[in-house]
This record gives sequence, structure tokens and C-alpha cells, in this order.
Amino acid sequence: MEISNKGLDLIKNFEGFYSKPYLDPIGIPTIGYGATYYPNKVKVTMKDEAISKEYATELLKVMLVSYENDVKRLVKSKLTQVQFDALVSFTYNLGSVNLGKSTLLKKVNANPNDKTIRDEFLEWNKAGGKVFNGLTRRRNAEANLYFS
Repeated sequence: MEISNKGLDLIKNFEGFYSKPYLDPIGIPTIGYGATYYPNKVKVTMKDEAISKEYATELLKVMLVSYENDVKRLVKSKLTQVQFDALVSFTYNLGSVNLGKSTLLKKVNANPNDKTIRDEFLEWNKAGGKVFNGLTRRRNAEANLYFS
């Protein structure tokens, strides 16, 4: 299974497009839709040239392969395409370690149709212990996609 256009669009919407390199919230040089490296594994630097939206989408797709693989490795139950997409977006944003230790994952593995999974997405709307509106919107969008 690979992320669909619905999942890709959700990620692109929340990451935003940046043609020029910028520092992400934790100080890592980033470009496009959150890319920290290029397909040749060279890390993004603040001196890199601007890129197009088309190339940024290619970079995102390359980066997403590892997150897709993380979801496939960690999730033991059968998922629908939209469930997979939502979990890949969650993992792209928060990392596989957080998915792996989450109650969200435990519930997905126990019963991927458990309605309380929606609440578990919403538990992950904080950074540094503070609620962020953007994270709340993203978690709601992921939960809505998961149950669509």
C-alpha cells in the first residue's frame, strides 16, 4: 500500500510549500513540503537553490516511502486506504517512535474501526506541553480522513 492523492494532499496542505530553504521548528534546514534531504540522500542546506512545486512533490513522495514502511511495520491489522493515509500523515508529522508508543496504534491494532481512535489522534496536538491550533486542525483532519 502507498499513500493516495487524498493523503498526499492532506500532508501538503498542512506542511505548506516553501520554494526556498527554511529552518523547521527544531532548526533543521527544510525545503518544499518538509523535505530535509534530497533523493540522493544529500541533506538540505540553507544555501540550496529554490525548487518548484513539482519537484517538492517528488521530494515528498521519496520521503514518504520510509513513513509508509513504518506504518506497514507497526500496524498489524488490515487498513483501508484512508486509514493508511491518515496514519502516514500522522507518522510523517510526529515520527514512527511516537506512533509506536501511542495508544492510537494499540487501538488500531486491536480494532481499526474503534470509534475512540478519533480521540487518540486528538491527544497529539501539543508541542512543548502547549496545545497548538495548527496541530489540533491537523489531528482533526487526519481523524476525519481516517473515518471517511
